[in-house]
Amino acid sequence: MTNASQGWVQIVGIGPGDDALITPQVQDVLAQATDAVGYIPYVGRVAANTGLTLHPSDNRVEIDRSRHALKMAVQGRRVVVVSSGDPGVFAMAAAVFEAVENGDPAWRNLDIRVLPGITAMLAASAACGAPFGHDFCAINLSDNLKPWAVIEKRLQLAAEADFAMAFYNPRSKSRPEGFAKALKTLKAACGDNRPMIFARNVSRPDQTIKIVPLQDTTPDMADMRTVVLLGSSQTRIITRDGAPFVYTPRSVAG
Repeated sequence: MTNASQGWVQIVGIGPGDDALITPQVQDVLAQATDAVGYIPYVGRVAANTGLTLHPSDNRVEIDRSRHALKMAVQGRRVVVVSSGDPGVFAMAAAVFEAVENGDPAWRNLDIRVLPGITAMLAASAACGAPFGHDFCAINLSDNLKPWAVIEKRLQLAAEADFAMAFYNPRSKSRPEGFAKALKTLKAACGDNRPMIFARNVSRPDQTIKIVPLQDTTPDMADMRTVVLLGSSQTRIITRDGAPFVYTPRSVAG
């Protein structure tokens, strides 16, 4: 760790929800920080600490939040930028570096570090077995920062390549039609009934895991608290007493 008298920015992931999944490295940095910035519910998960000032902000202000953190670091503050899951996966790390690239040249010389966290897709995968045992990809289904045509093309190509897939931000009140369009594209492109996994509030006490054949899925099975996984054509289900295991074999026949 750097000299405590110097300002720094640490971009951290606090995992999918269970505090036990926050890494010791992240816990150590949170204990040293003078300031924590992030989306309101994520900052709300940061434990109270004498000398730590919380700076919660609303969604869709990632660049403003990043600039605020960088300005405080220049003033000698020790700033933690909080993301859920991993900060480099559809989260704040990219926003901070975007602000650095386009902002005050002094920001480029700050001590800026990214500390990894456990993502919702990996926690969901572990909760049901090993659906990512072979090649997989992750796609953000929100069209706030990219056109839907890009999402649709990526869905089609990922299906053609036979990846297992993870889908973030599947369905919100402001975008209820997006997941319906995604399911329509996937059902046509995959052409089989591979398992789709709906993991809601993964790692939390009210976690639910539903495994549904792709062709039987409906848009209302997901919301913004759900991460959705889709197996490849090779993904297997092991039935047993209780919840089944889902896994994708490590090899593909030639």
